[in-house]
Amino acid sequence: MKVLLDLQYLNVATTGIKTYMLELAKAARKYPHPDIEWIFSHEPEKQAVDDSFKGTKSKIQKLNYHLDYFRWKEFQLPDLVKKFKPDVLICPDFVSPAASLPCRRLTVIHDAFFWQMPENYPRWWRKYFLNLIKKGLWEDTQIITTTEYSKNSLIEHLGNSWHISVVYQAPKGLTAAADTQCLRKLGLKKQEYFLHIGTFDRRKLLPLLVEAFAAFQNHSQSNKKLVLAGGPGQSKRMDDFPVVQKLVAELGLQDQILVPGYLSDGEIKSLYDGAFAYVFPSLNEGFGIPILESMGFGIPVIHSDQPALMEVAGGAGLPFQTGNRDDLTEKLILLDREKDLRSQLVTLGRERAKAFSAEKFIEAFHRIILNPTS
Repeated sequence: MKVLLDLQYLNVATTGIKTYMLELAKAARKYPHPDIEWIFSHEPEKQAVDDSFKGTKSKIQKLNYHLDYFRWKEFQLPDLVKKFKPDVLICPDFVSPAASLPCRRLTVIHDAFFWQMPENYPRWWRKYFLNLIKKGLWEDTQIITTTEYSKNSLIEHLGNSWHISVVYQAPKGLTAAADTQCLRKLGLKKQEYFLHIGTFDRRKLLPLLVEAFAAFQNHSQSNKKLVLAGGPGQSKRMDDFPVVQKLVAELGLQDQILVPGYLSDGEIKSLYDGAFAYVFPSLNEGFGIPILESMGFGIPVIHSDQPALMEVAGGAGLPFQTGNRDDLTEKLILLDREKDLRSQLVTLGRERAKAFSAEKFIEAFHRIILNPTS
């Protein structure tokens, strides 16, 4: 079986989708199957650092990127299919070509955010992108998604026309050495800070976390800090970064809440190594990679009871009611006070993380590639 993996989107992908694409490509090479030949549209590591369209600001630059993406999906990728004659084409970025293709398609739709949260996207762009997704869902197509929650959400919005399979992905392999100077540069001590890593997208509810942390400090008189690592939301409409900055200033917590921006893998590894706990307050997620990364590092996780996060955590995290600031504050206080609870969550988390490996990730794809109805 020849399998063509479309990796073009790596030149702009961030956070979860970027991790998904890179880890899938790495796993395909690390765990080869004797009956499957993988063909990559691009060399993954090289494509991931291509900055031709990263950081685009002007309308002209954004238009050029969308035109480039459209050309790739509708002309260049179908030409690659003609050239390599694969049995299966995998598109891990929501969109498959609208052109007729002589092969099966596995299209990864990570979540149903475009349908569930229309207010987070510009109307014209959402309409255009949903049109691209739907035009690619035809012929011999199978949808891959990340959790049972995402599967049910997609069925709700797309109907039962397409076979949808759930494949649990692997967390990012942080192979870089930990930056031993990171904590010192940020003025942090081990076990003395809560951590969140990711973009400041509105659905992440980071202002809620800031407010809950402020209440936690008032109730506990704790010296612990809060680190919010990552960059602005993916669009101006979705970005809570300015909101968080303003809130931190209004609360007078500039010394207790750190916003260091994007960090290297070595710095992230250092933050994970030293964190007291990871806090994931998100309103909506398709998967939740940081839960597994944290658990793998032996860090307890406090997370919202959003269905995908509950599914991924599998009872090994400490949930709070989504959007409830007081409940989140109580969980921060509880974990800070109860050493036995923290130890229990660390043990449960390490065991839970073992269920999500790169080998299991690619084996699930192997089964679907070789057995279309699996």
